[in-house]
Amino acid sequence: MSRQIMTVEEMKNKIGSELGVTDWFTMDQDRINKFADCTLDHQWIHLDEEAAKKGPFGKTIAHGYLTVSLIAHFSAEHMPLPENAVMAINYGMNKLRLLSPVTVDAQIRDRIALMDVEEKSDGRILVTTSHTIEIKGQEKPALYAETLGMFYTA
Repeated sequence: MSRQIMTVEEMKNKIGSELGVTDWFTMDQDRINKFADCTLDHQWIHLDEEAAKKGPFGKTIAHGYLTVSLIAHFSAEHMPLPENAVMAINYGMNKLRLLSPVTVDAQIRDRIALMDVEEKSDGRILVTTSHTIEIKGQEKPALYAETLGMFYTA
């Protein structure tokens, strides 16, 4: 399913259904390094490739919050847009669990489902989606999150 414009009723009819699964995305060391610089989180397990070889995962790992931050990228393809939407903002999360580390050069993808659609005052629509970020070749996902997006309509 690619991104669609829907009425609120059409969106409500999709509650409980999978919206889509993204393409695989490679988590490379350059991205990990840049995230470390942005967040000032320079732990050796993320950056020091030689030390990480001797660590618990055998190589560097992505920051958990780097993987979380990619939800915005993954959502762009599959998140339905309410009719007349003029803006959307991140409204937070109901739940976040970091379940498995994402090692450097691992491929990840997001399995997205629609959990809830709630009409608010002033033309706002609160949409709850679940995100299961899978790691290619592993049974246990990297993370599970329930995110909230607030859409503003004209």
